[in-house]
Amino acid sequence: MISRRHFLLGAALAPAFRRPQPLPGGRFAGLVPFVGGATPLGRLLGDGLDARMFTDLSTIDADSLVTPTERFFVRTAAPRTLPDSASWTVTVGGLVHEPATIDLATLQQSSQPIGRCLIECAGNADPANYGLMSVADWSGVPISTVLDRVRPNAAPHRILVSGFDTDAASRTSVPGASWIFARDDLRRAFLALQMNGAPLARDHGAPVRLVVPGWYGCACIKWVTRIDLVADDEKPTSQMWEFANRTHQPFGSRDASGSLRTGPPALARDYTPAAIDAAAVPIRIEKWIADGRLSYRIVGIMWGGEKPTSALAIRFRSGGGWTPVENCPLPDSTLTWSVWTHTWRPVEPGRYEIVLKVTDPTIRTRRLDLFYYVREVEIGEV
Repeated sequence: MISRRHFLLGAALAPAFRRPQPLPGGRFAGLVPFVGGATPLGRLLGDGLDARMFTDLSTIDADSLVTPTERFFVRTAAPRTLPDSASWTVTVGGLVHEPATIDLATLQQSSQPIGRCLIECAGNADPANYGLMSVADWSGVPISTVLDRVRPNAAPHRILVSGFDTDAASRTSVPGASWIFARDDLRRAFLALQMNGAPLARDHGAPVRLVVPGWYGCACIKWVTRIDLVADDEKPTSQMWEFANRTHQPFGSRDASGSLRTGPPALARDYTPAAIDAAAVPIRIEKWIADGRLSYRIVGIMWGGEKPTSALAIRFRSGGGWTPVENCPLPDSTLTWSVWTHTWRPVEPGRYEIVLKVTDPTIRTRRLDLFYYVREVEIGEV
C-alpha cells in the first residue's frame, strides 16, 4: 500500500522527532510533509532587527515539551553594540521619590526558579512553519520585587520597561524596545536571568529580559536597562504602535475631543493586553498501517488563553464538517503548550486543509477565528 517514494520520504523525515508514540496495532510508515515553503529551521537568518530563527515544531512530543535553547526562536538578534554583561545595571526611576540602580550581581542574588512558559512572536503567521514560538524553563526575579524598591510620587501611574536598542537601519522593524504596562498587567511578569538552567544567551535578551507570561513576545522586552514609572496619560511607545494590529488593538476609537481616529489608541492606557488567545496548530502527520489499512495520525499542539480546555475540533476541507479531536487532554497550564493527536482516514487522495477551532464559546480565539495556524497537506494514498 505504501509506495517506495513515500516510504523513503517518511524515513528521511522520521529522525526529525524522537520517536512516534505507538498507534495500537499499527506499524509506523513515515511522515507526510505539509504543503509550503522550505524556510530553514533552527538557523539564524539575518541580524539585528531583521534577524529570524524558526523553531522546528515537528520535534515536539509529550516527552519533549521544552525547546532546547539553541533551537529557541529568535525574532530580533542582539545588537552588535550591546554592552558587556559585567557592567550591566537596571535603573528604576521616573515618577518615584528616589530612583534605584540595581546591578546584575544583586539581581542574580534574588533569582529564583519561575517555571515553564511559552513565548510567541506576534508575527507568527508563516504557514510554512509557524515556528516563531518556543517554550523554556525560566529563572529570574519577579518584577514586583524590583518595583518594591521605589516609592511612587504620582498616582495613578503606569510602568514603562525599556531595553537596549540601536537606531540601525532595518527592513522589517522599527527601533524602540519598550512597552508600557498597568501594574496589574505585570502580576506574573519577571526579569529572566536564566533559561533552561543556564544564563540567557545574547540573542535571547542576556543578561536581563522581561517575560510576561501569556503575552506576545513584542511585550517581553530584551536587554532590559530601565523600568520607569510614567504618567497615566503616557503615549504608546514605537514598539506598541508597530505591533498594534498584531496584538489586536482597537482601531478607530475616539479621542478626548470625540473625533474618530484611524489608527490605534492615542494613549498607552487604552491599549488592551497583548495576550495570547487559545490557539492550536498541527505540527506533523504520521503515516501508519494497522490491520492492513492506511491511517494518518495528526499530532498538534495547543496553547494560550486564560482557561484550560480540551474542547478542540478539526476539519479537513473548507465547508466540511467539524469533528472533535480524538485525543486532547486537558492541559495543566495555558502558559505552555500541550500535545493532542487525531487519527484520520481520508476518503480520497488530494489536497486537504487542516483547520482547528475551540468549541467552548466562553473562550476567546481571535487568531483561530481569522484562520491563523491552518496547514495544508497533499495525500497521495488512502
